[in-house]
Amino acid sequence: MSKEKNQDKKLYYQVKKSTDLSNLPEIKGYDFENQFDFNDFLESFSTTGIQATNLGEAVHIIRAMIREDAKIYLSFTSNMISSGVREIIKYLVKQKKVHILSTAAGGVEEDVIKSRSPFRLGNFETSGKTLFDAGVGRIGNIFGTNEQYSYFEFFMRKAFDRLREEKEKEGITIVSPSQIIKMFGKILEEEKDYDHESSYIYWAYKNDISVYCPGIVDGAIGDMLYFYKKTHKGFTIDPTLDHEKIIDETMNSSKTGAIVLGGGISKHYILNANIFKEGFDYAVYISTATPYDGSDSGGNEEEAKTWAKIKIDAPHTKVYCDASIAFPLIVAGTFIKIKDKN
Repeated sequence: MSKEKNQDKKLYYQVKKSTDLSNLPEIKGYDFENQFDFNDFLESFSTTGIQATNLGEAVHIIRAMIREDAKIYLSFTSNMISSGVREIIKYLVKQKKVHILSTAAGGVEEDVIKSRSPFRLGNFETSGKTLFDAGVGRIGNIFGTNEQYSYFEFFMRKAFDRLREEKEKEGITIVSPSQIIKMFGKILEEEKDYDHESSYIYWAYKNDISVYCPGIVDGAIGDMLYFYKKTHKGFTIDPTLDHEKIIDETMNSSKTGAIVLGGGISKHYILNANIFKEGFDYAVYISTATPYDGSDSGGNEEEAKTWAKIKIDAPHTKVYCDASIAFPLIVAGTFIKIKDKN
């Protein structure tokens, strides 16, 4: 072998000395050889890597919220109520595990609708024309019928009439979105055709938990209001009444924690309110949205810090995952007591 080839071989095998990584956690998943333990299984997510680690971090941060008696804000997009995550949210509200809710219009409407009759499981690929002709609307692989929304229109009219009459006795014609939602909870309790105990709105009403919906007119509620105001022109919704209310609730809180499912207006509403106390003390985001298009839905926690929506030193994480997968696991590891874990 020539001298030149020998030299090339030495260079090829020369390895740069590595930094000692022994101070970092070992990558290790759950060992199913042992008897299964759910808490240990969930704890193993922290050292699994990739998004499992973020989910493990979310569990620890929410446990800290609970331990420190923080006021917990839960924001969620309407599809969470379309899905079976509704039952999890209902549990959290019924048991007073969360303290302030923020959602989109569909997150209000579909809770009431599903209290009367369920949505059905379809698939993502069904033809739009086929469903349209059949009078069926689709949310992903979840199907709801036109008739279900028709019943909701009757329900809304009853709620609007009741709220308007009550407020007129007080000389008031302006109401807030949260007052409308509270009235929905009251009507749900009275209507025999509705399973009110399945509704998070009912339990929020019973437990005096605020439900905020700043975009309440962006859906069937807004459509109904369009027609309702034709005969009741003085009936007015003022979202600024709720803005004052949520800021006051926030200012009166010692520590606050955010659990954000998805993005959009329901996410930003609670983040914006916490600017008034220099940001959330804890934050957990669960979303598939990325920050690279500059959207609010994709905006991460570091971006929120620049606006004082999350404190600079606040524990936080974002789980890049469908919330219908991640959130049930997180709730099982935090709000449900199986074993005492820190």
